[in-house]
Amino acid sequence: MKVIFKPPSSVAFSVFGYDIKFYGIMLFLGMVFGIFTTYVISKKYYKNVNLDVLIDFLPFLIIFSIIGARIYYVLLSYSYYVRFPQEIFAVWHGGISIHGAILGGLITGIIYFKYIKKIPLLPYADVVSYGLAIGQAIGRWGNFFNQEAFGLPCNFPWKLYIEPVYRPAELAQYAYFHPAFLYESIWDIFVFMILFFVVRKWAKNRPGIIFFSYLPLYSIGRIFIENIRTDSVLNVQNVPIALIVSILTIFISIFALIFITFKNKKPAN
Repeated sequence: MKVIFKPPSSVAFSVFGYDIKFYGIMLFLGMVFGIFTTYVISKKYYKNVNLDVLIDFLPFLIIFSIIGARIYYVLLSYSYYVRFPQEIFAVWHGGISIHGAILGGLITGIIYFKYIKKIPLLPYADVVSYGLAIGQAIGRWGNFFNQEAFGLPCNFPWKLYIEPVYRPAELAQYAYFHPAFLYESIWDIFVFMILFFVVRKWAKNRPGIIFFSYLPLYSIGRIFIENIRTDSVLNVQNVPIALIVSILTIFISIFALIFITFKNKKPAN
């Protein structure tokens, strides 16, 4: 059985002459389902999370995560945006980075919880991690409609058709590629399941365990997927920067997990 993914037009519909892109719709759906997931899990399983505080924080998180994701991507693709500065704000054309989103969200969380609310950040970082994994799984489909973030050429039973205009010049003779967006979407769902069904039970009364488990789990998948992608925005000695950041994230998270575990050797029942 063969499964061929073939993106339709990137435009879903038009309103008063303005095109509404599938990319934006998928990002919106990712945020909606991510927020819903975070809220439901917080309400049912995390009594140390104040729902009113969480709800007040989420709009700031969304705004500054998007800003962080775009700034990060633009900085890594500076050679392009120096030539086409008008594209810097054209988010609907694609070009946001999950690493930038996480960094932007983390900085926002530190400022909001440590300096404004003066309450611990980690319980909220934990619950947001669940929603982040779900949001990524849905949002990655925006890459499908934009015909971006695809992998190397392949002829597997499952494959992604890319129109000639979107193919890298050196791969223009190929029509079918690895659906890297799909691999990451599936991996994000897998990460959520590990966090919810496995790590959550072990992490009881250890704030930060979920967040610092999400980071390396996502990074492991990203390392494998990055090796087949064709659109790395910046390479350092031929190594994609996303690969370097993912490896550093794993090491930092391992140290954080060890510290949290030893700090809370005997969680309360």
